Amino acid sequence: MSQRAPRRKPIDWDDLRFVLAVAEAGTLNGAASSLRVNRTTVLRRINAFERKHGVRLFERLKHGYTLTEAGSEILLAARDFENTIESIERKLAGKDLRTEGVVRITTTDTLMSSVLRAPLAAFRRQYPGITLDVTTSNVFADLSKRDADVAIRPAANPPDFLIGRRVCAVAFAVYAAASTEEGSQPDVAGARWLAPNDTLAGTSIARWMRKELPSAQPEIRTDSLVSLRELCAAGAGLAALPCYLGDSDPRLIRVRGPIAEMATALWVLTHPDITRAARVKLFVEYIFAALVQQRALIEGQRPRV
Repeated sequence: MSQRAPRRKPIDWDDLRFVLAVAEAGTLNGAASSLRVNRTTVLRRINAFERKHGVRLFERLKHGYTLTEAGSEILLAARDFENTIESIERKLAGKDLRTEGVVRITTTDTLMSSVLRAPLAAFRRQYPGITLDVTTSNVFADLSKRDADVAIRPAANPPDFLIGRRVCAVAFAVYAAASTEEGSQPDVAGARWLAPNDTLAGTSIARWMRKELPSAQPEIRTDSLVSLRELCAAGAGLAALPCYLGDSDPRLIRVRGPIAEMATALWVLTHPDITRAARVKLFVEYIFAALVQQRALIEGQRPRV
């Protein structure tokens, strides 16, 4: 009588999430950060997966975790499986007819500190069954991976796989603290400047400064336009800012602008698979209308001079 081959233990998708996170980050700490768990949890789950399936996925090195040959093969299959799971999740989310639950939003700190504050608060008061989970970052979240449901961002050319609506143009101008002499200085070339640092090198502000002020030596560089606004308001130097951020601050005054070379557009974007989810559709329509009402400010038609 022939013996049956030992039955393979089923693979838990949640375990594969930990494998993918470590493979992509290369360290336990990096994986823990992306998964929003602690380092010990990641270590425990990786060790348990290897014991359960009798395979060593990673070489533990001093500088981090490196995939073994077996780990590399499993990683390829796991990524295909991840894409399938994410597609199913998006399609299910897109058929959710409930006007309750969580809507995850990705936006920028500049929008959050200006034109989005009041509309988000008003939306929550009107629809208390919907919770808003907001992430501010200069990086486009991956909506295909459900990192967010809605992106509200300035962009000249948003990703092709997203759909949405263009709210309006986004204008930029140069600002100074209203309390300084630079506020009345017409020649900005010789002024003290504040600038984005290398993390914002791809922004229209940074590109314009490289072209128009190649010899400028900024007083301070920072990775946040909100920080530039605060420094500018404190009198540290001139700063190029989106008009919705600069014109809404009584501490600042325009000294030049709007500047056409910096202009971009404001978009409200979603992934095609979730556009029909009731809570997402409700939020998109609400926030789009609220932003359109602030079009004059966003397009630089309400200057403080």
